[in-house]
Formats: sequence, structure tokens, C-alpha cells
Amino acid sequence: MNKTIEIVSERNRIFRQRVQIEGLEDVYVDVPKAFGGEGSAPDPHDYFDLSLGACKAITAQMYAQRKKWPLEGITVRVNRDDSEERKGTYRLEVVMTFHGIEDEEQRARLEEISHKCPIHRLMTSATVEVTTRSTAAGEA
Repeated sequence: MNKTIEIVSERNRIFRQRVQIEGLEDVYVDVPKAFGGEGSAPDPHDYFDLSLGACKAITAQMYAQRKKWPLEGITVRVNRDDSEERKGTYRLEVVMTFHGIEDEEQRARLEEISHKCPIHRLMTSATVEVTTRSTAAGEA
């Protein structure tokens, strides 16, 4: 599936960006004030981290629904340690709470299934190829 996401600088010389995804309301990206932004929206690292947490939650929910388990909801906390990012190590700890699941084996299975979410696999086992090119204004 090919999908295009367009990011547009919203304000002249300020880092806030508007993200347009076909069929959805716009979302925004900014950087913290400490880095010259307005701190008005999540930064790119936040979106990277939250995509993992959201994908794990959705994957576990789908599995519990198929199994007809009494899952009432999921709370996911993603803890970031980027202290060694410049050295090539970016650590994310994901803590999941499965509301309504009292059976320890079911909780363990839901955690295990969450490791199979597409974003977890992408982050941990895929080769991602990025091609960047520039165009003149008005070209695509």
C-alpha cells in the first residue's frame, strides 16, 4: 500500500509543522521550547514512541476480541531513554495494563502478542530504506 503524508511548515521560520494525511484531520508536530520551537505539539520522537504504544494496544485489543476475552481497555505507558541516542542506542520501555484481564496467562499472552504488532517488528527487525530528494517549489 502506498500512502503519502504531506508535512507543511505552518509558520515562517518557526518549527511547527502541519501534517496532512488524506481522509484525516490534520495533526501537528513541533519541537520543545528548549530547541527553539513553541512546544505546541508533540515532537517527532513523541510520534515515534507513541506509534509503538498505540500499535501494541491495538494488536492486543484485536487478539483479545477474537478470543472473546473480557478486556475492557488498555493503558500503555512508553518510557523513553534517549541518553545514548547519539551513540546509536534509543531505549523504549513499554508498560501495558490490561483492564478486565485477571488471568495471568491471558495477560502474558496479550503482552507476547503485542510484540508482533507491525510497528514493533518494523522498529526491531526490518530494514528501512529512506530516499530523500529535493524539488523546486511547485514540483512534486
